[in-house]
Amino acid sequence: MRRLVIDVVAGDYAVTRFDPGTAVAADLFTAPGLVSVTSTPAELSVVAPTSHAPGGGRTELGWRLLTVRGPLEFTLTGIMASLAGSLAAAGVSLFALSTFDTDHILVHDADLTRAVTALREAGHEVHHADDTTS
Repeated sequence: MRRLVIDVVAGDYAVTRFDPGTAVAADLFTAPGLVSVTSTPAELSVVAPTSHAPGGGRTELGWRLLTVRGPLEFTLTGIMASLAGSLAAAGVSLFALSTFDTDHILVHDADLTRAVTALREAGHEVHHADDTTS
């Protein structure tokens, strides 16, 4: 696996579950940071900065966002497996999502230090939003 550069994004995130077909307010998409809305026949999930998390659903608070610097080519393999395996070995659970350009992982705030340590020990470069060290 090649060395990845991963940014720990400033701020807290929330993951909210709604019943399928629930409408999402359009202004959610103007929130700063990552916003993801995923709809399946069984549920609608929203990932957003905590300050912009929509109400009315079942919300899990206290997530921190780690983003792989991209863009990543679709032909690359094993990226999420490498990240997830390193975190699993350290006992860190994750919530993963991918976009066209890159991969994102959310970990509980209480696990952030262990997650960063595990990713660095796996050979990845990890930067916090407020520093320039790896």
